[in-house]
Amino acid sequence: MLKLPFKLKVRKALKEKEPYSNGLSDSQAKEYRILTFFEDVLPRLNEIFSEFKNFAFELTNYLARILHLSFLRFEMGKSLFAAILYRQRGKYAKRFVHSGMAGLAALGVMIAPVIAKEFPGRTLDPWDIPSPSSVLSASVEETGISTDISSKPRDKIIEYEVQEGDTVSGVADKFAVSQDTILWQNDLSARDRIKPGQTLEILPVSGISHKVAKGDTVYSIAKKYDSSPQAVVDFPFNTFVNDETFELAIGQSIIVPDGIKPEERPTAPRTRRITPDAGTVVASGAFVWPASGTISQNFVWYHKGIDIANRAAPDILAADAGTVITAGWPDNYGYGNRVVIDHGNGYRTLYGHLSRIYVTPGQTVVRGAAVGKMGSTGRSTGIHLHFEVTKEGAYLNPLSVLR
Repeated sequence: MLKLPFKLKVRKALKEKEPYSNGLSDSQAKEYRILTFFEDVLPRLNEIFSEFKNFAFELTNYLARILHLSFLRFEMGKSLFAAILYRQRGKYAKRFVHSGMAGLAALGVMIAPVIAKEFPGRTLDPWDIPSPSSVLSASVEETGISTDISSKPRDKIIEYEVQEGDTVSGVADKFAVSQDTILWQNDLSARDRIKPGQTLEILPVSGISHKVAKGDTVYSIAKKYDSSPQAVVDFPFNTFVNDETFELAIGQSIIVPDGIKPEERPTAPRTRRITPDAGTVVASGAFVWPASGTISQNFVWYHKGIDIANRAAPDILAADAGTVITAGWPDNYGYGNRVVIDHGNGYRTLYGHLSRIYVTPGQTVVRGAAVGKMGSTGRSTGIHLHFEVTKEGAYLNPLSVLR
């Protein structure tokens, strides 16, 4: 009788569920136990793996649903947050920016020690830093003490302490405002002299500050100080109770750019620059005036163009030939109905607050062609044209290129 090999006998015994351990050597018994163990464990491992696979599948589906719902909630919250920020045209934007910067500063203070520990051996001992007193003393002896004024646009009235040698004209030049602005704000006359140690209030721009009283409106205040209502509205740091009607709160202070103190106003009306007739023929490459009327507001850092007012609401002309790239009111705010023309030489012009538009995006226009009608759409207080000129993305004073 032929003997079956050992492994075949073991497998046969396992298949027939018969014990096969008698009369085996130690090595054969060990191998028998190993084979028996794997025959019992492998089905269980397959079952566990199958259950784990089902668990992973269900967990993945659950997490996907949770993340999807979280994303939807995040989008809803973001939309609500954006709506709050944009309510009344950015009324809360300044608070949000200030709070965000304060939060970033606090976060930096909190994590600074943790970051410092990640760079061992790089911490400076302040007692090991050599004293720079000799350098400072030499610098002071040679150049003297001077006051540096920040070039950052100011959003409010500041106080300035008069230094030795200061004059009204010198202080005015230092803060880029007119001498009359300093005199009016500090109840001084042209004959008064300022003294060292005296405190002066300095406005952020040339003009006058007004404290709102009962019944005051943007229009009445502008008329009182011989300024433009649009200039009051355009000054970025003037706030309103309602940005749609430009309602003011009693007791608040607003800045009237280019305003004139009523007591100082000349008896004759102030002469304003009048544009030449629109469509004047000029040499090729020059810009013609887009409309005729009164220049109610000039180019300043917060107002990147000029305003031309004309109650007759004339047609607006293309300052130069080019291709229309915008025609309409795409953002439902700001410039209102506007036309933007690309002149193909790096220059672009914008015509804002139009009541009607005569062109469409993509069409070409010749210099002097009518592109729309003057109006008061968008953030506007009256019929006028807001005209801007840019070159390679940089804003230019339109008066420097118009002929």
